[in-house]
Amino acid sequence: MSIPANWANRLSIPVIGSPLFIISVPELVIAQCKAGVIGSFPSLNARPLAQFEEWLQRLSTELGPNDAPYAVNLIVHKSNDRLMADLELCVKYKVPLIITSLGARQDVNEAIHSYGGIVMHDIINNKFAKKAVEKGADGLIAVAAGAGGHAGTTSPFALIREIREWFDGPLALSGSIATGEAVLASLAMGADFGYIGSAFIATAEARAAEGYKDMIAESDSSDIVYSNLFTGVHGNYLRPSIVNAGMDPDSLPTSDPSAMNFGSGGNTDAKAWKDIWGCGQGIGAVKEVLPAADYVAKLVREFNAAKGRIGLGPVAVAAE
Repeated sequence: MSIPANWANRLSIPVIGSPLFIISVPELVIAQCKAGVIGSFPSLNARPLAQFEEWLQRLSTELGPNDAPYAVNLIVHKSNDRLMADLELCVKYKVPLIITSLGARQDVNEAIHSYGGIVMHDIINNKFAKKAVEKGADGLIAVAAGAGGHAGTTSPFALIREIREWFDGPLALSGSIATGEAVLASLAMGADFGYIGSAFIATAEARAAEGYKDMIAESDSSDIVYSNLFTGVHGNYLRPSIVNAGMDPDSLPTSDPSAMNFGSGGNTDAKAWKDIWGCGQGIGAVKEVLPAADYVAKLVREFNAAKGRIGLGPVAVAAE
């Protein structure tokens, strides 16, 4: 199953706003979709389960046919004991796009396909990409080096190329994308969408602490620490938030991967993402906290300006 053709007419720029644990709420998703990018949120942000249905009802009511579609992120790891209940509600409300994470489940994909929904699975390498497609995922989200949260370590140039050698379906690229120029670059590399997370944390509608938003606007790539301590899965985090939690970011112990737990939210007293703030390396481009619509408008201006620069004339090629 491919992305519906009419989605392109509803987008101002080919961008998916990534689902931000704790942070993505209906206010942010609605603002994203009305600005012309696909907004998303993790189902587990709505607690208890009844609130998840309230959020789906609200999105179904407030988003119209001209707005960008929205997406729900389902964590399919075995520690998520709410998965099947959340999936049932996604089917009931016919969520247009489902983003699955931390495992690929054929039964989940089939349930979403039953009403014509699209499934994109996030992966950090080519091996996991093939497994996801084998189990019925329609599209992939390549989480490359530099992405916020649970990021991989593979260069986006390598990862996109390897995937495109065998897969021609919908593909989004995640990893330090925070500008319109970066979105255009992701398309040039072979992706269909840029996948932006960290920059949307520093927006007015995001459910993030003001200190978190300000820290993003004040930080750059040198402030990012890669560790698996907090959830059992390697991810990128803001160095100052680790310091504020009383830990030395340069001497963090490693965690046993078998201790992964996404039901309780972490493996330390300082919890990801409540105390230890996830963030990608692209935040040097974020200078201020903006309404989501203003940030998307900025992306569009940068995207169009970059296209104009490329189209100014032929590229000079050195003589052999």
